[in-house]
Amino acid sequence: MTANTPILYILDFNVGNETDDPEDPFAAGRVAVGSSKGGQLKTLIDHERKPDGIDVLLEDGGHIIWTQMGHPDKNDGMVQSSDLSGKNVKDLFKDGEIHTPKQVIVDRTNHKLYVCDREGLRVHRSNLDGSGKEVLVKCGDWRNMQDVGDKTLHCVGIAVDTKHGKFYWTQKGPSKGFQGRIFRANIEMPAGKTAETRDDIELLFDNLPEPIDLEIDSDTQTLYWTDRGDPPKGNTINKADISKSIKANEKRDDYSILARHLQEAIGIKVDDRNKHIYATDLGGLAYRYDMDGSNCVELFKQQGSYTGIALAHLEPERAKELYGIA
Repeated sequence: MTANTPILYILDFNVGNETDDPEDPFAAGRVAVGSSKGGQLKTLIDHERKPDGIDVLLEDGGHIIWTQMGHPDKNDGMVQSSDLSGKNVKDLFKDGEIHTPKQVIVDRTNHKLYVCDREGLRVHRSNLDGSGKEVLVKCGDWRNMQDVGDKTLHCVGIAVDTKHGKFYWTQKGPSKGFQGRIFRANIEMPAGKTAETRDDIELLFDNLPEPIDLEIDSDTQTLYWTDRGDPPKGNTINKADISKSIKANEKRDDYSILARHLQEAIGIKVDDRNKHIYATDLGGLAYRYDMDGSNCVELFKQQGSYTGIALAHLEPERAKELYGIA
């Protein structure tokens, strides 16, 4: 293993395995780690309730940051962090501070954390320690059941392009509903505006099957996303050039499908060093592709039911020390 061979961090619903609460089949989720060469996943943290989004930061000794959706009807989601070994777990967003957190992304330039909140109908931002919480986008009121029932308002995927001062998010729409959308807005809130009144939001794509997680290449301004909707456009990995300005009411379909035949596609991560795309699905597969979607390799087959994925380029000695991965 070399420093260019990334370590993969994968969230697993672990549905159907024994839990401490037999009435809750989703109480046995885990944060797992493995080599990008494949093999067995190692559990770092268990007894998670619907873990969904994850990112890894190597600064200051290293941290794993992930979300737990909790129960969608209880407003008990959480965002947590640990050191790279999975120890010293801390709450960044506590029970009651965020509803159903989904994908989470670290803005390494500005030391900020971005989180999409599905039934919470919001996009959140905070400092990396959870302080300085703010709402950037508010699509509705999570206490209003009519708003919550409108799945076109459900925020799921998130990506940040600090180089160009933008953040991107998905609103997935109903399951397999072809009402999914991808939006972007400025990192800086417009003067005098709020999360509800901001007027800088651009709609990039609509009528997508069911877009989920996002990843962005700031240098090329290429946006990548997974879609778990129905084929032929769903259960795919997609990319689009998002460097162009968007005209009002413009309808775009200028995106490419890189890969098909995923099984409820969820997580996505781009490895810039090695020019690979990694993705996960609820069917129990992690995938590695070349950047054009070719040369698919299946990893960690049916060792779980996977959601979020992150990666880190650790020195071989550090990876062996932490995870026993050589």
